[in-house]
Formats: sequence, structure tokens, C-alpha cells
Amino acid sequence: MRLSEEEISAALASDLSNWSRDGDFICRQLVFMDFKEAWGFMSEVALSAEALNHHPNWENVYNRVAIKLSTHDANGLTQLDLDLAREIEVCVSRRGHAG
Repeated sequence: MRLSEEEISAALASDLSNWSRDGDFICRQLVFMDFKEAWGFMSEVALSAEALNHHPNWENVYNRVAIKLSTHDANGLTQLDLDLAREIEVCVSRRGHAG
């Protein structure tokens, strides 16, 4: 079930404040020290995504990772997107990454 605008706004204003809204997506961009760090992060996120059976749209160029989340079946954002975004934030904090 799609989230309401209020639910999305509340999440982005609280624990997902590093994420931004782009239409039916929430987005996060990260910069790591090098390609190895970026790829390690993506590998960690992949395990969380697989456990949730919800997978990100993402792009990696050297040390940069751009992530976009949306639930294609729902044509918008659902609780799965927020759950995966929160898991991604755990991965970010485990790596000591601030941005």
C-alpha cells in the first residue's frame, strides 16, 4: 500500500533526513574514500535488500553511490522503501560515513 504524503514527509523529516524526495522515489547520494569502500557498502546493502526482498535502483561511479527507492508494484513509496532506507542508514553508520 502506498504511503500518504504525510507519512513520507514525517519520515524524511525525522530519521531519514539524509534522504530527499524525487517524485515517486526517495534518494540518497554517498561519497566514499575509494571504489573498494563504495563496493563494500553496496555489498552490505545488497544483503539487507535481499532479506527484505526489496531492491534499490542504484548507480556506482568509482567512489560515489546514488540510491533511489520506490515500490514499482505500487507505483510509489511504501513501507518497504522506508524500511530499506533505514537499513541503508545502519550500513552507512557502521562504516562511519557521515555524508
